[in-house]
Amino acid sequence: ASADKIRANAEIADLSLAMGCGTRKDCDSENLRYDRIIIMTDADVDGAHIATLLMTFFFQEMAEIVRKGHLFLAQPPLYRLTAGKESRYARDDAHRAELESTIFKGKKVEVGRFKGLGEMNPQQLRETTMSPDSRSLVRITLPPEFEQRAMVKELVEQLMGRNPEHRFNFIQNRAGEVDRDMIDA
Repeated sequence: ASADKIRANAEIADLSLAMGCGTRKDCDSENLRYDRIIIMTDADVDGAHIATLLMTFFFQEMAEIVRKGHLFLAQPPLYRLTAGKESRYARDDAHRAELESTIFKGKKVEVGRFKGLGEMNPQQLRETTMSPDSRSLVRITLPPEFEQRAMVKELVEQLMGRNPEHRFNFIQNRAGEVDRDMIDA
């Protein structure tokens, strides 16, 4: 999107103003009002899509923020497992299976699935995503091999741009690199 179109979006304009560091060539991380910018979305596919769009925005508009390690992604749970008085949170299906086969092995487990962050009560939200003592964050970085902005910009354009053929070709060319054990099917 063009800079004018991005600035015309009220939410993006508010976000940029609140951060205080400017955008594109005017981005100066010294003026950033916060040490950590944390993207927090639902733990489902829609939330992942929103997080991807926001990370794309930060890379394109505030790359210095990403480069200097200020951007994080919160990892809210998808499940709450309870057996008796013991409860644990699982971030995804694989983590749920791990908890069921270790901590909750042989126990009758009640599994609750969160449809979104809005379903959590304040205590659950504090325990899982807000408290620095118990939350899980992933720092969003640019790998060293992608430090050249042109290479990253090209990759982002392939994956997030308007041309679906670019995404199709990217997937086709890398299909052999997929670790089949990582696919939840």
